[in-house]
Amino acid sequence: MKTKKIRLIYLAITPLVVVLGLSSRKFDESLPAFIADYAGDTLWALMVFLGISFLLPDLPVMKRGGFALAFSYFIEVSQLYHAPWIDALRETTLGGLILGFGFLWTDLICYTVGIAFGAMADLQMRKPDSMSEPTGQGDRKTSE
Repeated sequence: MKTKKIRLIYLAITPLVVVLGLSSRKFDESLPAFIADYAGDTLWALMVFLGISFLLPDLPVMKRGGFALAFSYFIEVSQLYHAPWIDALRETTLGGLILGFGFLWTDLICYTVGIAFGAMADLQMRKPDSMSEPTGQGDRKTSE
């Protein structure tokens, strides 16, 4: 698959992931507890993977996944740091969505799951379709 087409796929999927993630927070009371507790963080990490994949689509999937995981873990660990300037950022809507509020070990698991899902989907998407590959039989015209 060509880089331009791959980038368009990442770009098209990202808003859907964002809407699903925000919806998991807004409608958490209507969802099963497990989904309400973990879907937002899992989808946030998937969004990070998609963003890195959009920026660096030709990088191997393991490297993109590693960068996404490192970024996500860094943001989570940064939640252990509290200074007036960063806490003021976290109080804004966008700052809270990006930086989060408090460190949770379970978020690291969610990030790992979200990025692993993205990486597996990426590998599947890039896998050549064996059905469309010529087999060598019937490709030549025969003279009658």
